[in-house]
Amino acid sequence: MKRVNNIVIAGGGTSGWMTAAKLSQHFSKTDVQITLVESSQIGTIGVGEATIPTLRRFYQSLGLDDLEVIRKTQATVKLGIEFQDWREKGSAFFHPFGVFGQNANGVRFHNYWLKLNQLGHKSKLSEYCLASELAKKNKFTFPSEKPRSSLSVYDWALHFDAALFAELMATYAREHGVNRIDAKIENVNLDKSGAIKSLTLSDGVILPGDLFIDCTGFRSLLLQGSLETGYQNWSDWLFCDKAVSVQTTRQGAPLVKTISKAHSVGWQWKIPLQHRQGNGYVYSSQHISDGEASNLLIKNVDGELIHEPRFFSFTPGRANKAWNKNCIAVGLSSGFLEPLESTSIALIETAIEKICGSFPRPGYDESIVDRFNEVTAIEYERIRDFIIMHYKLTRRDDSEFWRACRSMNVPDTLAEKISTYKETGELLHWSWEIFHPDSWLAIYDGFEVYPSIYDRNVDRLDDAYLVTSLSDMKFSVKKAVEAVTTHEEFLAQHCGYQAGKI
Repeated sequence: MKRVNNIVIAGGGTSGWMTAAKLSQHFSKTDVQITLVESSQIGTIGVGEATIPTLRRFYQSLGLDDLEVIRKTQATVKLGIEFQDWREKGSAFFHPFGVFGQNANGVRFHNYWLKLNQLGHKSKLSEYCLASELAKKNKFTFPSEKPRSSLSVYDWALHFDAALFAELMATYAREHGVNRIDAKIENVNLDKSGAIKSLTLSDGVILPGDLFIDCTGFRSLLLQGSLETGYQNWSDWLFCDKAVSVQTTRQGAPLVKTISKAHSVGWQWKIPLQHRQGNGYVYSSQHISDGEASNLLIKNVDGELIHEPRFFSFTPGRANKAWNKNCIAVGLSSGFLEPLESTSIALIETAIEKICGSFPRPGYDESIVDRFNEVTAIEYERIRDFIIMHYKLTRRDDSEFWRACRSMNVPDTLAEKISTYKETGELLHWSWEIFHPDSWLAIYDGFEVYPSIYDRNVDRLDDAYLVTSLSDMKFSVKKAVEAVTTHEEFLAQHCGYQAGKI
């Protein structure tokens, strides 16, 4: 067991300060010292403005409530993602943070819906999901704490200012004993075993540590730069390797959804905040130039530009080991999967959760390291498959980019999931998956991929009863939506938001 008395976090930003905040809480009853070193001269990526619901559980575990975070980060509510032009030009579908219909008799709802459509009673799957229908009307209210049925069940996340959220985490961390040093890291010093012994800072200070957390972003200064851990490149499946982002003034009422709009190469995001809008374009440098990408983005944004477009490059994939010797990578230094499903911050959360779980006491051994790396690899691969599916299932053939996406061979794990669903209607769900079966169902439905059969247990129900039951479900969802206030009214009531003011 290797004792840990001194933890050094290299890098600030969202990943560094989230890590510092949670570890300061986790080790609060020990004598473990936590130091974060960051340079105010080095900027952060800062485009991670869209999240998934797990973020709320993270900050709630620190004692922060939803409305406090919304107010302090200029946040808006997110009920899911709308995908425009992904299946084909002119198409649109929604991936909600919710469930579809009611399961019954051990049979998932979509099987009942499939039979209903075969009977000629056509309906949209989204009509049985409260989150989807609220998003259509741009409405929001807190979900019921005691839902009467699954028709009332949905979750929600935030669009927020990532810099303001990092400041919130920094305030918490420093109030709970984390020491911050403002300096650049000039050198990473290794001991005879190849582990990290200390960091040499730009002010000449030598900063020793027992455990080092690498939050230096794409540079991965510790894990890759010094320990040369190695990296799994997934560019054979995920062709996009660049992004350009720009912030614009807010136009109109902020939506309760992220917009992902496909272009001839890659896709564009629109993320509404209370005080501005975040925009970006993710693309393949093999299929479009930086200049063309920037022009395309600028032509397709709402409002006025707040700053000049900012570019960044990335290699989709993950580190061979997220924990190597006495160094753990969190965030971009561990790997990167394009922000299509807003998973970057979620992977920061799960990394932090695993770090805390690895230290019931201030020490670790190799079995703990091995388990951490095993689970991290699985998590990244599960998300990888989910993102690849969006590209593989497209019908678009209007560009070389989309034709390559349609024709590519996908990982065996994804191929098995898709084929199982097509052949049997079963939604496979494996360990360490962030996205649950209803998320997979939303994407299948959005790309109009349906099973060849439905669960025959559905036939035990009388057809007339099935028709009536599903009609009642649709009506119940519709009535629930009518009773809810708009997103703007929610923000005004709870967060001091003023429509029309920036």
